[in-house]
Amino acid sequence: MTSSDSAQTPAKAPAKDPWDLPDVSGLVVGVLGGTGPQGKGLAYRLALAGQRVIIGSRAADRARTAAAELGHGVEGADNAETARRSDVVIVAVPWEGHGKTLESLREELTGKLVVDCVNPLGFDKKGAYALKPEEGSAAEQAAALLPGSRVAAAFHHLSAVLLQDPEIAEIDTDVMVLGEERADVEIVQALAGRIAGMRGVFAGRLRNAHQVESLVANLISVNRRYKAHAGLRVTDV
Repeated sequence: MTSSDSAQTPAKAPAKDPWDLPDVSGLVVGVLGGTGPQGKGLAYRLALAGQRVIIGSRAADRARTAAAELGHGVEGADNAETARRSDVVIVAVPWEGHGKTLESLREELTGKLVVDCVNPLGFDKKGAYALKPEEGSAAEQAAALLPGSRVAAAFHHLSAVLLQDPEIAEIDTDVMVLGEERADVEIVQALAGRIAGMRGVFAGRLRNAHQVESLVANLISVNRRYKAHAGLRVTDV
């Protein structure tokens, strides 16, 4: 290679800092299942951080009542209106109603970033155990049912008790975020980082969501043995 050839070779762009995350403060976040413990807790923490939040329920009156209890500007609406009005939609419905809920909202969720935090679990006398959906995970089921949406997975390992407790200033945990597009993953990471004490950490593509969802069964066992509200921290990152 001549010196002139070398001069024309473009310089390699520096690697992107994985912690250089977007400003998500202006996004409207909807929470489907926002009247349940986990959804209500996430809505409260995001609103407390200054995010505009709408909680959804099958019954709009129930959602509005829950929103009034939370305060901090949280609004309530039925699930369809919540999906339509939101930029990012967190799915926190019970596993038993996961598929039917998403299927019924396919049109409203088209073009949206959908963040699934549902954990498919069963319970028997031995405690909690992981279920494996036909699609592989709840997140992959969401992606199959919502071909017009961008699906990510996150917020699986959070204690609803801690999220809803106004006496707890910070939630000491990492949030494992999975998705197909880096830009979408970074939006979810940034949302997690808005909550005091939390950090969003990229944990792979949706094909790895089953392991993340399943780990909740282990955390339930930890909590029962140690009378705790355990979360996760990823070390050396």
